[in-house]
Amino acid sequence: MIKLDPIIAVKDVTLSSIWYQRVFGCTRIHGGEEFSVLVGKDKDVLLCLHKWGEHDHPTMRDPSISSANGLILYFKTDRMDEIRQVLIEMNYPVEKELMLNTNSNKREFSLRDPDGYYLTITEYHNYEG
Repeated sequence: MIKLDPIIAVKDVTLSSIWYQRVFGCTRIHGGEEFSVLVGKDKDVLLCLHKWGEHDHPTMRDPSISSANGLILYFKTDRMDEIRQVLIEMNYPVEKELMLNTNSNKREFSLRDPDGYYLTITEYHNYEG
């Protein structure tokens, strides 16, 4: 078995953790000021947050390098409308409004998190090749 636990570098682990918990309804199961593990309702890891410059990881040393270049965090969910409503209530801006992706034939929208990472939220689907 192979499983991916994505880790992104953030300025403030606590603030980012609170933001992700509010938007996605996830839970913080581990962490402090330097690292946090967020899990979904199924207890699978959704995302890990790592403070810039801590623990000397080569790709997390320099926050002046664009953290968002070359990365899309693509969230497939059966709660897309609920997540969009939370963002509306937060008055949080989106980059691309809700639309139909003609490649997946699923609705999606996109935004940037507080650290500038580009997120796409889409209706849950399995890849069919």
